Parts: sequence; structure tokens; C-alpha cells
Amino acid sequence: MSTLANGLSSPMGFAETTASKKVSQNFTTPIPSGILTPDTVKTRIGTFNFFDGLPDKASAKLAYENLDFIRAYETFLSLMPAASIEMLRQGHTKIGVDDYNEVMLMSPLGSNPIFLTGNTDTVYGSVFFDLSKTGPLVINIPAGLGPGTINDAFFRFVADTGAPGPDRGKGGKYLILGPSDQAPSESKDYFVFRSPTYSNWLIMRAFLDENGSPDKAVQSYKSDLHIYPYHLKDSQPEMKFIEAGDLVFNTVHANNFQFFVELNEVIQREPINFLDPEIRGLASSIGMEKGVPFNPTPALRSTMEEAVQVGVAYARSEMTRPRDRSAYLYDGKQWTTPFVGGSHEWLRDGGKGGRNLDARAMYFWLATVNTPAMVLEMPGVGSQYGLIATDSQKKFLNGGKNYRLNLPANIPAKDFWSFVVYDPQTRSELQTTQALPSKNSKRDKDILINDDGSVDLYFGPKAPNGKASNWIQTIPEKGWFALLRLYGPLESWFDKSWQPNDIQKLD
Repeated sequence: MSTLANGLSSPMGFAETTASKKVSQNFTTPIPSGILTPDTVKTRIGTFNFFDGLPDKASAKLAYENLDFIRAYETFLSLMPAASIEMLRQGHTKIGVDDYNEVMLMSPLGSNPIFLTGNTDTVYGSVFFDLSKTGPLVINIPAGLGPGTINDAFFRFVADTGAPGPDRGKGGKYLILGPSDQAPSESKDYFVFRSPTYSNWLIMRAFLDENGSPDKAVQSYKSDLHIYPYHLKDSQPEMKFIEAGDLVFNTVHANNFQFFVELNEVIQREPINFLDPEIRGLASSIGMEKGVPFNPTPALRSTMEEAVQVGVAYARSEMTRPRDRSAYLYDGKQWTTPFVGGSHEWLRDGGKGGRNLDARAMYFWLATVNTPAMVLEMPGVGSQYGLIATDSQKKFLNGGKNYRLNLPANIPAKDFWSFVVYDPQTRSELQTTQALPSKNSKRDKDILINDDGSVDLYFGPKAPNGKASNWIQTIPEKGWFALLRLYGPLESWFDKSWQPNDIQKLD
């Protein structure tokens, strides 16, 4: 550190200036350390020039441009959940699923839809509804359905249905109220929840039968799922079901300036206080304010574009090479968890440490659905996940190479396990010539099991001789990553007495 007049120090790397000396010499009271600004300050974003602490025009311009960049960067990361669920909604609309009584079925979800880390193992039922149009909405959940979740327009948790919900898998009627809706007098007959936003997403899951078929689950949706406005309870509209598992459509937010256009749709539609003033101020500082046209200058637009690209670089790094060691499931292995911190609100130490912003950004870059059930340790119930993006040598997985993964004996899944391969660009299922980029112990009855009870899975452009039933295809010149899912996870997963091995490169 350099020393200023009166023995004060300037920040590291900042040169002492004549102006600083003159100013300090004019005071009879000693100046607290750190108050003075040198005439020239060199930083990572450029050089600032001052006369006695007064910035010249170029310095002021640089400071404001940097502030715009910071605000755009933080808006991208902080409001990513809102843009993500908005694009889910728009994806539904583009294939004709745009009202409360229209259900997107995926039985299963194939690799054609661009859909953040969806799985090939469950039968999805997906619905968007707008409470500003329907008023209080009734959702009659069938008995025996798997876990379901309702999330609001900021991807916040509203309610669980099915096994983790209040119906405990027995089915029941849910009544969803909008931000200002009054509960009907007969609401005691329903499981009642209030959403802080108008637009909401209901995602339901049902399971393949013992033969790996989705037919029973699909029939349950079509026979027993009913959704209707409360005021139409005596004249319920007909339900409509659209099979979308193999359709081509996008549900993932943009990674350029278009992201802010998508986000602005949410800000304009939703009630003003669905975001707290701090977050609203972040968005409005770069032109996104409810009731105000979004029309940034060319210069601001360019800055916002750059901020997204830097944000994307961070998010991709956090997903595949997290710096938080608590993201790693095991010491010395490459497996990580998508749900860092054990809180569906991403709170550190029960809230004492505030919000874990890195964990939240990583999750919503990678995935969808926000529910407390995703972080609870419930042996034999629900599902658990392990993410892998690098091999045993800490190198990214390359679709042109061949690999083997050994899953030790006694895989801790009461119901079944699956392994799904994803495209790192889209974070959606990898598109190959295989029907599905996955292996599933319930569906794939021909999986070979080793003499010791372990299972070897193989990955590469071509199946190894005699191992086609255990092979998942990858694409040369493309990377990949994967998720191991355990349905009905057992205690040995939680206490880590069972651990998957790292992926080994074979050539």
C-alpha cells in the first residue's frame, strides 16, 4: 500500500497523487484512512480520473455503464426463475396447451422437447392456469398419483399434491386462491392454498406400471383429473389432454437480450408486489417496470446482452464445476447434488446466513419444480438425485469417447433407479438415434447385472460388443452430463454407505 500525507494509506495498487497530498495538508484534523480518492484509479473495468475527488466526464460515463452492467447481470441471475417458468408457460401455449382444463401429457418425455432436465421415467401431467381469469380454481387430484407441485410465476413453492401433499396420495380437492381472492364459504371441504401470482404451474407425476408401461398412468389422468373454476363446479368444462412427449417445442429461457423480453412479460402480467421492492428496483433500474414500455437505448441493450453472456458463463461453471465444496456428494468423487444447502428457499443455516445465491442460480439454470420434498430425507419415499459432468480425471464427458460407470450392488432404490443423459447446451435430454437417452431398471428389463450384483453402464458413439442393453449413445463433438435418480431412495443413500463410482474413460 502507498502512504498518503499524515501517514494514511491508499488502497493497494493505487498511486499516491499530488492532489491527495494537497487536500490532506489543508486539514488540521487527521483524515480517516480510506476517505481520499487519488487523481488516477486503475481498475479491472478501466481507469478513472478525478480532480480533487471530482470525476471527469469519461470517468462518470464509465461508472454509469458499469452500474448498468451490474444491474443487468444481477437481474439475469436473480430473476432467472421468473423467466424460466415464463418460457415453460410459453412452450405449453405454442403447442395448444394454454388453459386450465388443458393438460400436457408426456408418457414419456422424449428428447424432442427442449425441457430442462426432464426425465424419461415418469408420466408427466402439466398444466398452466391464470387465476386472474379463473378466480379460485379447483384441482381434483386422482388417488394414487405420484408427487405433484404447484409453483408460482417466480418459481416459488405454493403447494404439493399427491403423496407429499395433504391428500397423502389418496386424492382430494385443492382450492387455489389468487393474490386477492376471497375464500368461498365452502372452502373447508378443500385443501386451500393461496398463490402470490396469477400465473401458476401444476406439474404432476405418475409412474410406469410393473411392466414399464405408461398406459395405466395415462388412463388415471384422463379419467380422474378435473380442473375447473370454483364458480363452475356445477358445470365443469371438459378436460383436454395433449400428448407432447415427442413434439418439437422449447420451454427454456433465452441466453441473450431476449431473456429480458421474456422476463418483462412476467413483470407486466403479475401483480406489482409479487416481487419485493428490492428486486423490483433491480429490474426497473434497467427499464423493466410494470405499466412502463420496455425500450432500452441501443447502448443499454448492448450492455444487457454482455451481462447475460457473463451470467451464462457463471451459471455454466456453477452447474458443472461448483466451487462450493458442499455441492459435492462424496469426498474425492465427481458427483454433485442439484439441491445444495437442504432448503427449497435456498436459505443458509436456517436463514441466518441469508440466501445461498449460488445454489439458487445453479438450480434454476439446470432444473424446474420447487418443492420442500426435493430436499427432505425420506427413506423409501420420493426421489433423490446425483449429477455427474466429469470423469474420474475431472475432465468433461466427451461424446466421442467411450466410458463405463459402475453402480455397486444393492442400488438403494425401493421402486426403481434411472440414469438419463443430457445435452450441456440445452440442459435437456441428449438427442440421439436411441429411442430414449436413458436406462431405467423398471422399463429396461434386459439390463445386464454383474455376478457381484453391480451394474455397468456404457457410454459412447457405438455400443460395446455384447453390452448394447447397458449402453447409452452419445454424440461425437458434443459433451454430455447425466443425472442418476433413485425412486424410493433407501437409507444407504442418505448415510452414504452406498456410493456410485466415478465414470471411467475407456479409451
